[in-house]
Amino acid sequence: MRTESASEAHRIDAARGPSGLRRLSLAMLATGKMAEDFKGTAAGEGATRPGQVLAAFKGAAPYLGFSPRVIHAIDWLFSFTRPQDWTEGSRPIVWPSAELQRGALGLGATQVKTLNRQMVELGLVTMKDSPNGKRYGRRDKQGRLIEAYGFDLSPLFTRMAEFQAVAAQGRALRERMRHLRRRITIARNGLLQILETAAEQGLCDAAWCMLEGEARTIARSLRSVERVEEMEIGVASLERRQRDARERLENQIAAAAVPVAEAVDSDPKGPENRPHQYNYKTSINPEQDTVMAHEESKPGPGSATPELPTPIWPQEPWKGQGGREERTDSSTVLRIKPDEIVRLAPRLRPYLPTSSPAWPDIVAAADWLRHDLGVSKPLWGDACLAMGREKAAIALAIVSAKPEGHFTASPGSYFHGMVKRAEAGNLNLARTLWGLRENRHREAPVPPRPSRGRREFLNSGILGPSVPS
Repeated sequence: MRTESASEAHRIDAARGPSGLRRLSLAMLATGKMAEDFKGTAAGEGATRPGQVLAAFKGAAPYLGFSPRVIHAIDWLFSFTRPQDWTEGSRPIVWPSAELQRGALGLGATQVKTLNRQMVELGLVTMKDSPNGKRYGRRDKQGRLIEAYGFDLSPLFTRMAEFQAVAAQGRALRERMRHLRRRITIARNGLLQILETAAEQGLCDAAWCMLEGEARTIARSLRSVERVEEMEIGVASLERRQRDARERLENQIAAAAVPVAEAVDSDPKGPENRPHQYNYKTSINPEQDTVMAHEESKPGPGSATPELPTPIWPQEPWKGQGGREERTDSSTVLRIKPDEIVRLAPRLRPYLPTSSPAWPDIVAAADWLRHDLGVSKPLWGDACLAMGREKAAIALAIVSAKPEGHFTASPGSYFHGMVKRAEAGNLNLARTLWGLRENRHREAPVPPRPSRGRREFLNSGILGPSVPS
């Protein structure tokens, strides 16, 4: 058995000790191989310039997972190179000092060493070391490199085609993700619109609630998805639920319309929606529409026929229509009083002339509020004809109470849909009012301390049936 003396062991340990040179890794060796393959570009119009190499790298960097610190460092190193360094017979080597690099990048000495090693292992640069370990270089009068030691940028030129391909693929994936996210928005909004219609028609059941919960869960989980394959699966699932919900709604509305059509003469929806059988407006006051002569204007013997008085027409063509006379008091419409509709829809309050409005005040305020909601004058007239002035004002107040993100298109379009459903006899304002009350109570379960008298507070209807005055 061979033995070693203490002096021999000391010499072996000294030979294997740290030399102060840069340690090599497999990644660093591969980067050096790429640098050896650099041949440069021919001078002329088609020559590759440093800006093109840098643009290809920065376009692919986000998709290759390079950190912002690495991107900044490469961008800074390119500021020292010149176009003639990339031609045949030369090499793109730059030699900024370690002190200058620390000041420009805002890093410490250890951080700069770690960053330089990271750039080499990522295959972006390689280091050409001088005999004394310092970075320096010399150029001739034409600016061509004579001698240089420092950062060799040639691996970036070698990988230029790879960077361009990665950037193109990344842009295509980003565009695909943008298109998928737009489909998610369309499917989600369409499904919410279907659910709102089902709620207004009184069709909500356990199946509708389950469908809404599944759709919200899918839409929420897709916010954090980054892979295209997962996003496509989620979008397809959400769109399938939208189609199923639309088909279910159409079938339920069609099934509900059959008994209504068979019993149209039995007046199932109340007198305000009864089909018109006459083409004139009846009145509870016959003298209002009857021309009667005064006693002092009775014709005497031989006198001429007295001139008929000119009838007074309403100021608006829809006034008093809708199947009932216009209210002039503060009694209930759809079991709601004027002061309660103001509490549920506070946007009416600035247009009211009094703190205790009657229904004519509510209607007038709604006519002013429609400008803010984008409801045109003809559409407001159609609403008054289809529902009656008070119910049209209630419908407009409901629209004003909904948040901005509730509407798929605009508040005016939403109100237009309510008018069309009212004309078809499918609008259920009472159910919508009940839902608005529930939302209001959830937001403010404890009513505020009233500043009015006790009797007026009790008459407001907050605590229950009003106290007779």
